Amino acid sequence: MTRVLITGGAGFIGSHAADVLLAAGYEVRLLDNLSPQVHGGNRQRPAYLAEEAELVVGDVTDAPAVEHALRGTDMVLHLASAVGVGQSMYDIEPYVRTNELGTAVLLQALSKRPVERLVVASSMSIYGEGLYRSADQSVIACDERPIEQLRRGDWELRDITGRPLDPVATPETKQPSLSSIYALNKYAQERMCLITGKAYGIPTVALRFFNAFGPRQALSNPYTGVLAIFAARLLNGRPPLVFEDGLQRRDFVHVHDVARACRMALEADRTQEVFNVGSGQCRTILSVAQDLAEVMGRGNIEPELTRKYRAGDIRHCFADIGKSRDLLGFEPHVAFKDGLRELAEYLADQIADDQAERATKELQQRGLVA
Repeated sequence: MTRVLITGGAGFIGSHAADVLLAAGYEVRLLDNLSPQVHGGNRQRPAYLAEEAELVVGDVTDAPAVEHALRGTDMVLHLASAVGVGQSMYDIEPYVRTNELGTAVLLQALSKRPVERLVVASSMSIYGEGLYRSADQSVIACDERPIEQLRRGDWELRDITGRPLDPVATPETKQPSLSSIYALNKYAQERMCLITGKAYGIPTVALRFFNAFGPRQALSNPYTGVLAIFAARLLNGRPPLVFEDGLQRRDFVHVHDVARACRMALEADRTQEVFNVGSGQCRTILSVAQDLAEVMGRGNIEPELTRKYRAGDIRHCFADIGKSRDLLGFEPHVAFKDGLRELAEYLADQIADDQAERATKELQQRGLVA
């Protein structure tokens, strides 16, 4: 029986990927450090983990722990990562250590004992701004918005004449534009795995995840997905905090679809490739906050627009999933509203320690909010 090692496997996406792989007949081993920011301080095996999944508690930066977890492993799904654009801009050393050094430790071990396949989690954050269409219908990539523009509360990308540009779906061919330490980390992880895989004959695929959401997200982690952050606020009777004017667009993809994409990448005959994993649809952050409040029965709580900008944030980015559809056979199955209803059911029994205001103050104190 094929055994898959999932690094970061006790987390949000990893646990769902484990469920999908177990259901498909794989043996699954999880390597996870049970970070307090994600799992709380007791470092206990999460109750949602499948009983059949073997859990090895250890850090991806610890070479002996990684080598131990790799014994008898046939494939690796590398999800272990410190996650969060905002936090990465001040916890620079921990982010680089976990994301880049941790990947290097894993690849060093794989260079001694290659596996049949390696799949690494990358991120839409590497794109920076998505692509845009100008008035003459040409598709262009844009630089970051000038800080002077953001301080005026002028949020949109504009052409040289000052006319707003229309965002369009972003394919894998867009050149990276790394606007945060986290984005740099994820691009480094992606390239390190592809380069090492090619050198050692390990078929390797990188999946660029867009905004995953669903049950098991860490509600008390202020740097997790935006829907979980909004949910923690709403559970405590507080309005979701929305930066800028809330009209920035993102792509929200359900974790069940992300987990299926992980299995597809492990089983595909593609190699040394990158694929977007998103819904192929875009939504404004403001509308998402309003929709979540409605399904949680808190439609009377209106989102609070901060009219502020965080260092590392981009305006619009959503996925072109044509390549994933054509070459992986990936097709999202979970409609956004259905996913929100499932999330609301999960949230009904949860207690969330709302840390959003503390995290925002941390960014403000460091001059990372304009």
